[in-house]
Amino acid sequence: MNRALITGITGQDGAYLAHYLLKKGYEVYGTYRRLSTPNFWRLNYLEIFPKVKLIPVDLTDPSSLGEAITISRPHEIYHLAAQSFVEASFQTPVSTAHMTGVSVVTLLEAVRTLSPESRFYFAGTSELYGDSLGGSPAKLNEDSPFKPVSPYAAAKLFGLWSTEIYNRAYDLFACTGILFNHESPIRGLEFVTRKIANEVAKISVGLSDQIRLGNVEAKRDWGYAPEYVDAMWRMLQADTPRMYVVATGETHSVREFLDVACAEAGIRADKYLKNDKSLHRPLDVPALVGDHSRITRELHWKPKTRFDQLVKNMVREELSRWQRYLKGEVFPWDVPSYPDGHGIIRRVRGRAQ
Repeated sequence: MNRALITGITGQDGAYLAHYLLKKGYEVYGTYRRLSTPNFWRLNYLEIFPKVKLIPVDLTDPSSLGEAITISRPHEIYHLAAQSFVEASFQTPVSTAHMTGVSVVTLLEAVRTLSPESRFYFAGTSELYGDSLGGSPAKLNEDSPFKPVSPYAAAKLFGLWSTEIYNRAYDLFACTGILFNHESPIRGLEFVTRKIANEVAKISVGLSDQIRLGNVEAKRDWGYAPEYVDAMWRMLQADTPRMYVVATGETHSVREFLDVACAEAGIRADKYLKNDKSLHRPLDVPALVGDHSRITRELHWKPKTRFDQLVKNMVREELSRWQRYLKGEVFPWDVPSYPDGHGIIRRVRGRAQ
């Protein structure tokens, strides 16, 4: 039986990847950050919590990462854990550098010394490109220049080149996936797509009366997260480790996302949208769109879910959640604290109520 180690298994991608690998018959180990209130709701949501083996890990501690490798003895390692919120990286640049960048070298060194036969995947990001094309609508590929404009993107660039160096210098099977934005109903509430879907749903059921957003003109290439974890897996099944862009090849603005979401919920965007300057980034990327030609040609991966369908699916899920809440039902996942428009839903016996 193949064994996989997923760092950051409690995040959106980690949970979907674990679900995907379990269906393929893998034994799945996952690392998580030890917190006073464990954040396992996504694993519960996907009904895989009892099926994965969890290991508490400190990404900044080499011995902690080494222990995770020793325990799991993985054939494949997917390094997804990071401080992954761009806005937060401007507020905590030093910790972002350690969590998102230096941790990659720490883990690669553990792989080199303890498990050199393991195949290693590093989660890159479209934010690496920054404003490299000056706002041009041209599609970005594996050969496009990197020009990060946030501490998060700079840390990811350090991780990408570290992965390339360990691949070449030590003959490790180590590769990077440059994934453009990918969303789902279990995206974090701090991300604009989930924020929009959640707030639109709350307005629709009478629990809110506004949506506060920053730059609604920013354009991104948005795909569906469960499809993107399939791309990660394909990269580690290839004969040769290579860098791949994973994207849809289409770009849409935050405003477009809002308009589709509001239409699905039956409300008018202009009536509820409030521009909040505090939500604007010190530096922002005007537009990003990716070219998935290489991974389609070499690994036969391509996106399936279109933009409108992705937005509608996210809004429908949020509407279902809030409608159940208004009926007095408990949420069917473990959420430590979920804003309900009037306060905080408290945990009772490990469930949200």
